[in-house]
Amino acid sequence: MEELLYRSVLAENAARIETMKRKAFSIHEKGGQVYGPGLPYGFHLQQVADIVSRYGYLVCIAEQDVLPVIFGAYFHDSLEDTCHSYNDIRRFALYDVGMTESQSVMAAEIVYALTDEKGRNRKERQNERYYQCLCRTPYAPFVKMADRLANISFSFTGSEDSTNLRMREIYRKEWPEFISKLRFETDDSTLTIPSEMIEMVEKFFC
Repeated sequence: MEELLYRSVLAENAARIETMKRKAFSIHEKGGQVYGPGLPYGFHLQQVADIVSRYGYLVCIAEQDVLPVIFGAYFHDSLEDTCHSYNDIRRFALYDVGMTESQSVMAAEIVYALTDEKGRNRKERQNERYYQCLCRTPYAPFVKMADRLANISFSFTGSEDSTNLRMREIYRKEWPEFISKLRFETDDSTLTIPSEMIEMVEKFFC
């Protein structure tokens, strides 16, 4: 999509995007979830949404896809971290944000694809089935990459506490396998990841 058109779609839907933001922040706040050393979880959600907003024109193929992709950024952790269901998420998109039925399904599918499997550790929660679902869901690889980029960025620029340092090394160790699973040959641009995002991560790990 042309960048100017993409930016105009974002501007025209600023009120709806603000509604997404407030709703996503609220449901995580009610669960008492935080991010990093005392930051509200909305800090992370906003980081991901900012990255998606920045690079979305490189993957979005239609104007009607923009809102679902932004929604996916704000709600990507909502199924695994809050008490809300898939249908709750779809209804938020449909009724709170005012998306069409098809947009609400696309938005909910992105969130579902990013939701971890049941497991005892990171490897079990993000297993082969997880990546298979992720990599066949339009725009899910892109939003997942934005999530990982936000986490990596925070681990390098945030507080130097023990959790941050530990996660930095986990992300560094996981990166080769992570990117090999998300970057694959396809003619479907909705399943691609902008090279600019990959380059940003690799600069951190140089």
